[in-house]
Amino acid sequence: MSQTRLRSGGFTLVEVLVALAIFSLAAVVLGASYVNLIQMHAALRARDTHDEDMRWVRAALLAEPDRALAERGGDLVLPDGRRALWRATITPAGVSDLFDVALEAEAPPPSGSGSSVRSTLTLRLLRPTWSTEAERNLLEQRARQRLQREREAMR
Repeated sequence: MSQTRLRSGGFTLVEVLVALAIFSLAAVVLGASYVNLIQMHAALRARDTHDEDMRWVRAALLAEPDRALAERGGDLVLPDGRRALWRATITPAGVSDLFDVALEAEAPPPSGSGSSVRSTLTLRLLRPTWSTEAERNLLEQRARQRLQREREAMR
């Protein structure tokens, strides 16, 4: 009975150390989760900015009526003052006034630190101003020949 009297209502040293270990482990897990959440948020914000940059570059391409100037590309000032360099590789798609476009852009990150981000976007555009009369005539002639061959094959 003397042992029960010595024990008071407090915790033993082992119990306190176990509780501290559990609390420390929970703090580390929560801290790591918080850091991951912040990093993911920054990555999503950078991706959204990158997508917005490509929208501006695509708009600059679509606003260019001259095919040679569109292929040369240019220097575009983005809304936040950064500069994006872009150029396009334009190839006829085999249909009159239809073109396959590989749009390449390079822009610095929004934070201003780090290397520029390069992006490529592939588009198929209907652009009559980029066609020449000779290209249209050639495509029309090929289409007529193909139709004539198909008609003859059906007979």
